[in-house]
Amino acid sequence: MSELKREDKDAISESLRAYVAKYPSQTKASGSLKNTSVGTVSNILNGRYENISDEMFRNIASQVGSVNPTGWQIVETGAYQEITGVLADAQRWRNVTWVTGEAGCGKSTAARSYLQEHREVFYILCSEDMKKGDFVREIARTVGIRTEGCNIREVWSLILDDIIQMDAPLLVFDEADKLTEPVFHYFISLYNKLEEKCGVVFLSTDYIAKRISNGLKYQKPGYKEFYSRIGRKFYALEPTDERDVYAICSANGVTDRKGIDYVMKEASACDFDLRRVKKSIHKVKRMTGE
Repeated sequence: MSELKREDKDAISESLRAYVAKYPSQTKASGSLKNTSVGTVSNILNGRYENISDEMFRNIASQVGSVNPTGWQIVETGAYQEITGVLADAQRWRNVTWVTGEAGCGKSTAARSYLQEHREVFYILCSEDMKKGDFVREIARTVGIRTEGCNIREVWSLILDDIIQMDAPLLVFDEADKLTEPVFHYFISLYNKLEEKCGVVFLSTDYIAKRISNGLKYQKPGYKEFYSRIGRKFYALEPTDERDVYAICSANGVTDRKGIDYVMKEASACDFDLRRVKKSIHKVKRMTGE
């Protein structure tokens, strides 16, 4: 891996500065970054790079959304605009919404873009291997809370104390349908403490509808109440279509008819999965030498 130049480090420093500005303090922002100390953040922001490794710079860049080296241009597709509207509404009115959409429709991209442009927005990527403690501590870390020496209840109390003091907090749980049953039950029991204190948006595929339906059918504890909290319905995104793919092609340098047709053909065979679209565009650009 090549050595970072001074201008690369300066660009990461500016991205870090923008990231820190979204938190109430530099200490909170530092606490949200994995394997990063307050001193390291302070040194980078003040241009004192001497004792900071390239590996640390890359670690920070990966977390704060530094400049995309591939130059990929994000396009505001229909789903992107819908998700942005839901996030803004939830943040303003502190409500809860569960958004469903096909895999590869751009849910995560839209959420991360919103995160970069707004204060007090906290993004949590869920996974199947999360246990209750992992789940709560990941929320705490994202909010900027150090949790060493605290049990789960104490950590949750710290999270609530922080959220209550914020102007317009928003928690975004991506791939929330992956949460295991124990963690999902645990979150249901804790959700009441967040009501009207924080906006909450869940992003997932429509598999969650079947899961909630089964929970209601078999009268699993908490499911009826939780379903009521999300308004007894899911916000289903409009499917990605040809217009979205065309806009993405144009924004990323594929403008000739042959190239667009190739991308469109591959996309239509994969239900317009935007991950496939990105790969197809890169392939077209390699073939044309761009």
